[in-house]
Amino acid sequence: MDKPFQLRAAAPADVPAIVGLIRELAEFEQLSHLVETTPERLHPHLFGERPVAECLVAEVDGAVVGFALFFTNFSTFRCRPGLYLEDLYVQADHRRAGIGRALLRAVGRLAAGRGCGRFEWSVLDWNANAIAMYQAMGATVLPDWRICRVSGEDLAAW
Repeated sequence: MDKPFQLRAAAPADVPAIVGLIRELAEFEQLSHLVETTPERLHPHLFGERPVAECLVAEVDGAVVGFALFFTNFSTFRCRPGLYLEDLYVQADHRRAGIGRALLRAVGRLAAGRGCGRFEWSVLDWNANAIAMYQAMGATVLPDWRICRVSGEDLAAW
């Protein structure tokens, strides 16, 4: 039997747990070598003077077992803000209990409640379980769009 869970807005005390989950996510995606996140670096972006991201957490028995980290973007075509889900992760022992769906729906409800024109996120093409869940929830996986990224030394050279 799955244990009950609660969703809530992240609090400053959750930052170390969120960083731990980010590291687990990176390991799952085989991208651990890219992680530069520490509690000291993440805290000001979530709770500083000018936060640039928000986070919801899922708790089971008082422990943070999942998170959804998102931020506001803007659509020039719709002339409305949107929410972009940067990361959604639930620990393996707590998957298939509805936590991921609940986190996704909670961010979607925030987007709708804020009058956003879109709620978007990316998914790795090999993550068939996530793709199936997203499609079952009514999301469209856009086949014609590719993410472009400039980072590190290349970004510094711009």
